[in-house]
Amino acid sequence: MKEVEEYSDQMIQIDGQTLMVNLDVTQMEMLIQSPATVPVNPLKILYILLWKKRIANLEGFMDPEPAPPQIGSLRHKCSACYKQYKKKEHLIEHMKVSYHSVHQPKCGVCRKHCKSLESLREHITGPLPKANCAKVFAARGCDLCLNIFDSPEAVTAHKEVCRLSAPAPLGPIRMTPMELEVESTRLADASNTSKVPEVIAIDCEMVGGGSDESLDICARVCLIDEDENVVLHTYVKPQIPITNYRYEITGITEMLLLDAMPLKQVQEKILEILYNGESIWRTRLEGGKARLLVGHDLAHDLDCLRMCYPEHLLRDTAQYRPLMKTNLISHSLKYLTKTYLGYEIQSGIHDPYEDCVAAMRLYKRMRDQVHRSEGITSSDATQYTNSCINNFDSWRSKELEKMSPDALYEISRSKYRCWCFG
Repeated sequence: MKEVEEYSDQMIQIDGQTLMVNLDVTQMEMLIQSPATVPVNPLKILYILLWKKRIANLEGFMDPEPAPPQIGSLRHKCSACYKQYKKKEHLIEHMKVSYHSVHQPKCGVCRKHCKSLESLREHITGPLPKANCAKVFAARGCDLCLNIFDSPEAVTAHKEVCRLSAPAPLGPIRMTPMELEVESTRLADASNTSKVPEVIAIDCEMVGGGSDESLDICARVCLIDEDENVVLHTYVKPQIPITNYRYEITGITEMLLLDAMPLKQVQEKILEILYNGESIWRTRLEGGKARLLVGHDLAHDLDCLRMCYPEHLLRDTAQYRPLMKTNLISHSLKYLTKTYLGYEIQSGIHDPYEDCVAAMRLYKRMRDQVHRSEGITSSDATQYTNSCINNFDSWRSKELEKMSPDALYEISRSKYRCWCFG
């Protein structure tokens, strides 16, 4: 081992040879060359002296330390939304709170997962769309269901089925007691042959009460089945004085409510239709023969009817994640119908039958989507939804850090119950 003879601010001299030291943040290089002109800080020289024992041969060049890996290779990308993170733990935290799953809306080109159909629409047709995705969607995409097809001809044929027409308005008619009994019998016969839960859609029209006319009072209610047949349609006798009939919107007058059905009788009739002869305790636990209830802002309608129904049997188009805004604010039924069904509603006086049909069609369109199985069947989807336990909670941190992004995606689950389960 050769010893250092002397040093200065510019060089280290060993056995008559000049050693210039050049240090930077990432690596150290030691070269033997002619006297250097670049000053060397004495502190750096002292640092070199500590490395002296590692110098085996000063006649040649010392092999430099391997360069650190590139920053780009260290980034961890989410397999669902493609966000990138510098640290693996940041990706894991992202997966825990994002609830990515096969049930989220996805781009048909790049397969990126989006929070809602609105964010997917922004991805392919928004102000700053993904260029390649926008190009493919413009040529072979449906602007209603946002699916992409094999050819422009296939898109044209699909749009004829996807774009629906508005139903004929029901008008100011009501069902007679005899018609109600006949309809109840028909529903009972249908439920005996059906193996899947039947679906009922509901909509109410409200009039104003109170001194400031802001209190919503249910004055008209309509129920339809999955085939858009009217199950119940009646006016409801108000329990408190009406201060504003809101005729421009509801079309309801004082004359129409003179022989209206009492609220208690309406409640009993609706519950009879929904429970379908099933016991209340079984309905609240697993549903049984009870029917699913579809509507828009169901909490408001049920509140005005002074009724309650098990949450796992509700299908609310105002609260379904894929149909909401990106910030999880509800869209109006008018907007959803125009955007995803292709026709206008509520252009004048509101017809509860028209709103029922719109909600039912939106539900059926979302229900008919085909998703890859997550290992959850429709029979246990209710328990899965009610628990809302993130699948990551059953894994240790060290186990998660060893998983690849694809493996993290495989164990991720939705926070909401997808309607493809029914």
